[in-house]
Amino acid sequence: MVGFSGARIVGVGNQKGGVGKTTNTVHIARALVELGRKVLIIDLDMNHGATRHFGVEPEAFLGSFEMLLGEEPAENLVLTSADNAEGMHLPVGLDLIPAARKLENIDKALGATSKFMTPQEVLKAPLLSLRGKYDYIFLDTAPNATFPTLAAYMNAQYFILSAMPDPFAIAGLNDALRDINDARSRGNPALVLLGVVVSAVDKRTSLANSLAEFVDSSFRTGGSPESIKFRTNIGRSTVIPLTQKVGKTLFETHSTHKVTDQYRALAAEIEERVLKLEASQCEAKVVVHG
Repeated sequence: MVGFSGARIVGVGNQKGGVGKTTNTVHIARALVELGRKVLIIDLDMNHGATRHFGVEPEAFLGSFEMLLGEEPAENLVLTSADNAEGMHLPVGLDLIPAARKLENIDKALGATSKFMTPQEVLKAPLLSLRGKYDYIFLDTAPNATFPTLAAYMNAQYFILSAMPDPFAIAGLNDALRDINDARSRGNPALVLLGVVVSAVDKRTSLANSLAEFVDSSFRTGGSPESIKFRTNIGRSTVIPLTQKVGKTLFETHSTHKVTDQYRALAAEIEERVLKLEASQCEAKVVVHG
């Protein structure tokens, strides 16, 4: 599916932690692999959740820290299913550039390299070098405005926001929406908010239902009647933390579980939105050049 323009660059985030951001990143990516896509996750979070989710020890490999500093070419940092480190469980077709705690010091390290380095520049070359190799590149971000998170906003084509049925998570969505608008005005005008994923939904609780409905009705693309919330909600389940403990995804441990099926539906919905957006962009180019 990789075309002339290469991979779709998708940032995933929320300006609040504990909202299922990394779980969503990992499982959306894995569901897209099941659809036959070639996918890379770049872990840009100092808490290295995506890295640990695949059983990768954060300090065992060079990763996004060295990539952002330009110390190693991005392609040299990619881990694949062919890498047989103990405890690692990367599915075929899903690659990873891992993160480590040293990302805490990335601002200082970048400042020592060049005090004029910008978030837009720091990810541009690595992504250009990788785009022809993947259908999707996911940028898993930290729940705060770290330099790597800002770099994700300034380089992504699409952004997916994660939320849970929690008032503070909804407030985090508002902060993230402001960041997206800021990124558009400061150098990434083509950035598209692809949608909002609501996770850990327990339909038996009134809070979950009311907040899901609030997101559905409140967050819409400019002037459009269509909600930016994805139709598919991700349910609450005890199997999710169990998969994290063993360094695998639900697709490996609970392939027929209802939540696994929800991620399949969500991935299909994401592709549907991406293809619709790309088709409209192509039509616009035809009109302009016709």
